[in-house]
Amino acid sequence: MKTILVIGIGRFGKHLSRKLIELGNEVMIVDKEEEKISELLPLAASVQIGDCTKEEVLHSFGISNFDLCFVCVGTNFQSSLEITSLLKDLGAKYVISKASRDIHIKFLLRNGADEVIDPEQEIAEKLAVRCSANNLFDYIELTKDISIYEIPPADRWIGKSIKEVNFRVRYNVSILATKIGEKISLLPAADHIFRADEHLMVIGRHNDVEKILKLIN
Repeated sequence: MKTILVIGIGRFGKHLSRKLIELGNEVMIVDKEEEKISELLPLAASVQIGDCTKEEVLHSFGISNFDLCFVCVGTNFQSSLEITSLLKDLGAKYVISKASRDIHIKFLLRNGADEVIDPEQEIAEKLAVRCSANNLFDYIELTKDISIYEIPPADRWIGKSIKEVNFRVRYNVSILATKIGEKISLLPAADHIFRADEHLMVIGRHNDVEKILKLIN
């Protein structure tokens, strides 16, 4: 469990807070507008109303006690920049700020953010990759070169074992898990037999996985 401060309860901040709480974290939420935080009142460990561009408001929260601080102010970049800078001045251990433009990312990083996220860009890029390839159910980008992909097995693998296919050597990709419906089996053994009704969770470089996707197509 972590102690987490979320500043700015718009759509993103609200969804983020809900999930953080669901995962068992102790979350304090803050916004200037009372109506934005009302539905989270029964869930959050602490709820505050205040203007976080004011140092005295942030100081009263005991910023150094939080493991993570999220700045989710989306409509006013100047406020986001000021809050990010103040958090670091007040001893924040790790600050993650939300941005909507590349230039904002650069300024936030220069002014103390340890990490900056652009949710719309990340969702758009992920959707573009998924929709551009046939037989790609989902993927998680780990680096610019490596991702985890959820794919079906190729017809030529069905009924054969991972060892028989010589999967790792032939394709330079590793199988992390197999999935049938909602059931996931981690790290399948070399004698695992490929099934037509399963999905494969594989990790590898983009160009290697693309070769497999073309094979499946």
